[in-house]
Amino acid sequence: MPQLNPAPWFAILVFSWLVFLTAIPTKVMSHMSPNEPAPLDPEKHKTEPWDWPWQ
Repeated sequence: MPQLNPAPWFAILVFSWLVFLTAIPTKVMSHMSPNEPAPLDPEKHKTEPWDWPWQ
């Protein structure tokens, strides 16, 4: 079984990781979400205690 020369494969590996770590995250992070989160209402919800019917 012939052995592969690691030099070109290592260069391809390093170059692909450089692309993954530099170009792709900047392109993905530049997209805006179509549904921006709405600010929450400052008023708090009124919570009432729950009467347990079996006690």
